Amino acid sequence: MELFTLTIACICAASFLCQYFAWKAKLPAILFLLMAGLLAGPVFNVFEPDFIFGDFLFPLVSLSVAIILFEGSLTLKFAQIKGVESVVRHLVTTGAVVTSLVISVAAYFIMEFPITISALFGALVVVTGPTVIVPMLRTVRPNAKVAHILRWEGIIIDPIGALLAVLVYEFIVSSSSGSALSHTMATFALLLGVGGSLGAVVGHALGLVLRHHLLPEYLHNLCTLSLVLVVFVTSNGVVEESGLLAVTVMGIWLANMKDVHVEKILYFKESLTMLLISALFIILAARLNLEQILAIGWKGLLILIVIQCIARPISVIVSTFTSSLSWREKGLLSWIAPRGIVAAAVSALFALKLEQQGVEEAALLVPLTFLVIVGTVVLQSATAGSIAQWLKVAEPEPKGFLIVGANSIGRAIAKALKENGFRAILADTEWNLIKAARMESLDTYYGNVTSEHADQALELVGVGRLMALTPMKEINAMACMRYSQEFGRQNVFSLQTEVELQSNAKHQVAAKERGKLLFGSSVTYASMVRMLSEDGVVKSTLITESFDFNHYMEKHADKTLPLFAIDPKGILHLFTTDESVAVAPGWTLVALVIPQANGDENGQGKKVT
Repeated sequence: MELFTLTIACICAASFLCQYFAWKAKLPAILFLLMAGLLAGPVFNVFEPDFIFGDFLFPLVSLSVAIILFEGSLTLKFAQIKGVESVVRHLVTTGAVVTSLVISVAAYFIMEFPITISALFGALVVVTGPTVIVPMLRTVRPNAKVAHILRWEGIIIDPIGALLAVLVYEFIVSSSSGSALSHTMATFALLLGVGGSLGAVVGHALGLVLRHHLLPEYLHNLCTLSLVLVVFVTSNGVVEESGLLAVTVMGIWLANMKDVHVEKILYFKESLTMLLISALFIILAARLNLEQILAIGWKGLLILIVIQCIARPISVIVSTFTSSLSWREKGLLSWIAPRGIVAAAVSALFALKLEQQGVEEAALLVPLTFLVIVGTVVLQSATAGSIAQWLKVAEPEPKGFLIVGANSIGRAIAKALKENGFRAILADTEWNLIKAARMESLDTYYGNVTSEHADQALELVGVGRLMALTPMKEINAMACMRYSQEFGRQNVFSLQTEVELQSNAKHQVAAKERGKLLFGSSVTYASMVRMLSEDGVVKSTLITESFDFNHYMEKHADKTLPLFAIDPKGILHLFTTDESVAVAPGWTLVALVIPQANGDENGQGKKVT
């Protein structure tokens, strides 16, 4: 028992370290997770999953994959793929069949597998999956159209790939009875009927419970997680391997029901999924047999080349033939298709079953599948970002700002940001303010940034921070709460109102909900409006050795308010109450300044408003 608990603790710690190093290195975490598993398992032999977990290993893996797929499917909204839904549909149907056939032929001629084992391998490595796609998308940052296609494909193809593998397996085991085809078709119908209907029914029922508030909010996560596991186990109990389809349908159904809010469930599942993905990759990588992988040798590399350079491009060409995608977008789709955890888990399951039935070649399924997983992940992780940049389908770095409030303060700051090369989007529900912003050639969004319409229509390419600058503390707080999950809590900021400054603690918005306070503890919306009404202007000033930040502040005394500074690397630093900005020579300081009677400081300032 002590060894078991120690192992769990070590896996969790290793998962965190791998994710942290991946974040620091700006590389997909899968690379570090696979490396950790290989080092702990086959290299140093300090971790043997089969010995530690015993008969519980594959049930735990199966339940974890179910949770991962449900979480991924919960992010799939049909509105996201308007215009490219046919591409997704073709990729997971026609494209999957084409990919499976090409890989099966390659396995038959290169690996010299029997036709049945070749077909099974082709079905197994069709899947990509959210475990590898989502982390890679965070790093590569393709445009929204490509990202949505890859995310939908990766989640939907998992149960389809598992279904294909089940059908091939059933054909293999029933071929001796002479009724293999009819048995396989009956299994296919049962898989679709049981998995699809059970997932839809339970998903709809849960949606009704959430819509009508029949459960207290603190039980939403527990109820959802319990139902996912029950649906998965029940579906598999009725028809083997139909559980993945059931939980996927359940998640998609729930995500697309009207007036059903799943955000908090999704946030909980995201954290749980990150832990499960990390642990699964470490555990399954630790089970690998290096001797078997080395025995595959050059044949495995040929299989990898066929999958990467032949099967995937043909699949994309066939699936996107009549689409409106550009050749650049098709090119990136043709390159990104890393294999993930479902391929590893399902291959291990069927290999074990076939080995028990005396099929010798089945022993090579797991190492060959892992070779494909490692090869596609490493190759694509190392190159996809550069290829996306080269093809010009990558989003820019999210350095821009969404500014809530198109008032005079918001417009002045937006112009200063634009002048210094940062994207700024002004959002407001007042048409007169939006009209004024457009007259100044500023990007705008007319509407509520927390609305469902904003989720679909607000284009945030290159935007990764929020400034809430309205005179209403409630609106500022709502905006910060909504976008703290998308941008990160450290990237949402708000301007204090006069009411907040004068009220005591019990009447103020909680600090964690309002974001970081901008520009100083005594600065309010009203005080900034007063400065602008006194002919205040926003100026950019280059700080030098002879005219440093202290000299600048002494020169202007109480007639200036520093807003942000840009260092020589082009990184923007906002002045907030939480942290001070050490402005050094070579930096550009942007401040709201009330002009002095004798003019500009040294002629170095540049007026931007």
